[in-house]
Amino acid sequence: MNREWKNLVFGILIVLLLCNIFFWSIIYNLNQPQLLEVVFFNVGQGDGIFIETPQNYQILIDGGPSSVVLEKLGQEMSFWDRNIDLLVLTHPEHDHIAGLIEVLKTYEVKNILWTGVLKDTKEFEEWIKLIKDEKADITIAQAGQRIIIPNIFFEILHPFENLAGQDIKNTNNTSIIIRLVFNDNCFLFTGDASKSIERKVIDKGLNLDCNVLKVGHHGSKSSTSKELMESVIPELAVISLGKDNKYGHPHAQVLDILNDYGIKILRTDEIGDIKIISDGQNIKLY
Repeated sequence: MNREWKNLVFGILIVLLLCNIFFWSIIYNLNQPQLLEVVFFNVGQGDGIFIETPQNYQILIDGGPSSVVLEKLGQEMSFWDRNIDLLVLTHPEHDHIAGLIEVLKTYEVKNILWTGVLKDTKEFEEWIKLIKDEKADITIAQAGQRIIIPNIFFEILHPFENLAGQDIKNTNNTSIIIRLVFNDNCFLFTGDASKSIERKVIDKGLNLDCNVLKVGHHGSKSSTSKELMESVIPELAVISLGKDNKYGHPHAQVLDILNDYGIKILRTDEIGDIKIISDGQNIKLY
């Protein structure tokens, strides 16, 4: 057998081996449980929530008050991965928007969901410039929208109207409220919406029942009413906040309400990053 023939046979064997590995890896992946990961980053006094779907779609809701979100993303995403499928800004306050500015400078973002509400700050001006330069597909959030991603979907519960271009003093009450549904499991993200907004959402008669509640406004007493607890009935309540913050968050009143309803409280200032895994039927802390 001449050298050329040996090399041909050897090459065919290598291709067959690689094909065999490839097909077995597909079979292995198909047999793996389909999991949703939701990570509440410890970004200090602010919100930063990373979601990875069973089909590996990567979503970031808010970015906290600093560039620390980049470090957090680096812990959850492969070092070569510089793509985020959906970026959500619930409202343009410093403790939600600042980190997203750094994310836009570092990652390629395919889709952006935000309210379009105006804010007279340098950070907001930079946000507007960056999202224009990004050329991502932009959606202005409004109640009734449903964003469908393979295996999961987001329901937008608030704001009730298109706020694009409006100058609203209390942007906390413009917060996007999102319900994430994965089969039988659900997560409710409330931004910094106050009790008055919670009440309006409840009055709409919408299905708010969820396993996990992101407690509004970092545990401020302005949010998280008893009525909301009775509507959501969560197993877990996550409070995203910084240690020794000047606002006194979380407020004792909020903690009392959560404890009265027997809800397990998880705090980023005490635990650090909080990762919750769902298989569509059950949730567990990672």
